[in-house]
Amino acid sequence: MNKISIFGGTGYIGSKFREIYPEKSILISRESRSPETKNILYLISTTTNQNIFKDLHVDINTNLNLLVDVLSNCKKDDVIFNFVSSCFVYGNDVIGAKESDCRNPTGFYSITKSCAEQMVISFCNTFNVKYRIFRIGNVYGLDPTVGPGKNVLGYMIGLLKSDADIKLYEGGNFLKDYIFVDDVCKAINLLIAEGEINEIYNIASGKSRSFRDVILSAKDIVGSNSKIFDIEIPKEQKYLQIKNMTLNVDKINSLGFKCEMDFDFGLEKLCSIIK
Repeated sequence: MNKISIFGGTGYIGSKFREIYPEKSILISRESRSPETKNILYLISTTTNQNIFKDLHVDINTNLNLLVDVLSNCKKDDVIFNFVSSCFVYGNDVIGAKESDCRNPTGFYSITKSCAEQMVISFCNTFNVKYRIFRIGNVYGLDPTVGPGKNVLGYMIGLLKSDADIKLYEGGNFLKDYIFVDDVCKAINLLIAEGEINEIYNIASGKSRSFRDVILSAKDIVGSNSKIFDIEIPKEQKYLQIKNMTLNVDKINSLGFKCEMDFDFGLEKLCSIIK
């Protein structure tokens, strides 16, 4: 069995991947920059475009500088560098994005993720290293780190359960592409096993859902008395806020991938575990 060196394996997706595939996973410590196997799963990353308001350097330091440190120890032609990226690289208002589409990132997080992709490709082509890049859609599930800039759906459900007022930018009339975290991990595992090398893959459900409809469904599920208010996107957020974002998944589906978690059931599950 091919073992996988996992960088960033204590994060949301990394922890779940190790839980599902413990026999394959080798957790690389935070201090280490060297893989222990030829298969590498690289998950180290920031998670939001909101860091620009607190620290202009954190996205660059985390998404680029750390990546370079790890890449410098991967100059072997038998290495396969599986890099986890984000759908945010396509821009902040895109429907049905294909892997071949042009990227137009706007926030520091999405810009550095896009730059990181190019750095991986350049490094691997230069040193004859194999790679794959995974662009992941909106992941949901039990994530203990929720907030207005991360795991927004879980954060909103928490507000609903406390009967707090809900404010939706432009009424929440945006389309999202949600995928359960377990399905993300299964997709990554499939691509590491069967995906073509030196290729980019979208990982998502491929289904569009109105964010407003999702919130209203969650409101009904938890029996919330929250009031929902429609507000304009603040001026400082307009350039950063991800509006419509759905992905084309024909490429990964051609390998036989199919989401196992039905969204409606997954939403009920999420509502039951968010406090």
